[in-house]
Amino acid sequence: MTRHQLSIDQIILGDCIEVLKSLPDESVDVIFADPPYNLQLNQELWRPNLTLVDAVDDDWDQFVDFESYDNFSQSWLAECRRVLKSDGSIWVIGSYHNIFRLGYLMQNLGYWFLNDVVWVKTNPMPNFRGVRFTNAHETLIWACKHKKGKYKFNYHAMKDLNDGLQMRSDWQIPLCTGAERIKINGKKAHSTQKPEALLYRVILSSTDPEDIILDPFFGTGTTGAVAKKLNRHWIGIEINPRYVKLAEERIDSIKEDEIEEQIFNLKDNKRNQRRIPFGKIVENGFINAGENLYFEGDKNIKAVIKPDSNLLINGFVGSIHQSAKHLTGGKPSNGWHLWYYESDNGELKPIDELRSKFASQKNFD
Repeated sequence: MTRHQLSIDQIILGDCIEVLKSLPDESVDVIFADPPYNLQLNQELWRPNLTLVDAVDDDWDQFVDFESYDNFSQSWLAECRRVLKSDGSIWVIGSYHNIFRLGYLMQNLGYWFLNDVVWVKTNPMPNFRGVRFTNAHETLIWACKHKKGKYKFNYHAMKDLNDGLQMRSDWQIPLCTGAERIKINGKKAHSTQKPEALLYRVILSSTDPEDIILDPFFGTGTTGAVAKKLNRHWIGIEINPRYVKLAEERIDSIKEDEIEEQIFNLKDNKRNQRRIPFGKIVENGFINAGENLYFEGDKNIKAVIKPDSNLLINGFVGSIHQSAKHLTGGKPSNGWHLWYYESDNGELKPIDELRSKFASQKNFD
């Protein structure tokens, strides 16, 4: 089959497998796939008040049997792996109906699992018949192309997003409701529209600005909308013309704010900074042994820098981090942000500024 050039920031109307076959090898950075669930609903669902539940009974979720669903899944997953860059990653979301079958197929194809993330729905639909637990979560499989794949992970961006705590694999996010939910004549336009908050974490965690994100089941365009807001490129594949129109209108309505592109750049985060010991700062004369450092900018709490770059304070000797931990009663502490030095004009500044000055040198060991 002839491979075509990528049409970025566009929706391609057509069958996902056939369209995927037309894309070049190793051409996209990340894939987010929200495939059919294959729910196998055999009857209508009614609430206790005798109103009909708006369930997922669309034609695109109908398969004759497990074998036909597996064949379909095998085909699109194989094509996704082909178009994914060697350092790319894929996210596949599903419910208990299909995620285990998808995971089995993915491992057989050579994908290497990085995490399974549980999307905990804070406002799930109740189990109206009272015969099972309320189904309150979906599972995302995050995988790279092969075992030694050098995938992207913006660890510190996710930690900062989570108020300074390491982001866990259970994400508590409500279902897509309210103004975010796209409706036609008061009814949901798409039965499984995902919340933008979910895609925000997916995209922010595993891509950089200008990366290309492919969504082979584009629906009403949540992936494209969030990608545009985060200064990423996107490609959508969607077989339903009505969804394509809704997605195009949605994404086109997002204003191109005149914001400097550097605000989207996460390459200067802590993981990508050169690891610079405080000793480098001392031995290169950015600050000298015998000078004082001040804890949290308080001149009443000071430590003396020793020649080996440890700090001496009231008989305690330790690194900038150990001494900060000592002063905070054992709490994990980042000394770069807690210790201050006195500049030439007498102003107290965090020693992290010295690290930045040192790192700005073009050549250092």
